[in-house]
Amino acid sequence: MLLLPWGLGHGSDALQGYRLSAGDKVRIAVFGEDDLTVTSRVSARGTISFPLLGELKVADLTPGDLEELVASRLRGPYLVDPRVSVSIEEYRQFFVMGQVNRPGSYAYLPGLTVRKAVSIAGGYTERASRNKIFVVSEGNSRQERKVGQDDPLGPGDTIIVKESFF
Repeated sequence: MLLLPWGLGHGSDALQGYRLSAGDKVRIAVFGEDDLTVTSRVSARGTISFPLLGELKVADLTPGDLEELVASRLRGPYLVDPRVSVSIEEYRQFFVMGQVNRPGSYAYLPGLTVRKAVSIAGGYTERASRNKIFVVSEGNSRQERKVGQDDPLGPGDTIIVKESFF
């Protein structure tokens, strides 16, 4: 289980301003209210279910935005001054395709680089081009961008390893 409180430094510039999306697993805790501490995976519709509040649209919110949303919705009708914290328990998966030994989807971990992702996917095939690696990021207009071995990756990224002709 990976808990990253967003009020603290989390060591990766790529995750600053991280936006929630389908597949992320979040933990929402309301201090002093154990019944209002839940862990939920963001649905394909970009929602989670939360006690008293029902279904909440969370896609594209930062964890801080979600803290504010839950606190504001609980304040007044349910609690006087709710203190809410949101942490990421699991990031959405990243994907590796092309000339790797085990293409597929894998669990994202902070600090992931292209080199590490390819290693997780079983390494390069004999036909792989180590100079023709591209990434498509979720929020980046779905365009391929050329990357190097040590470039950082984000949750939901798709790595494409092209074939070498030599």
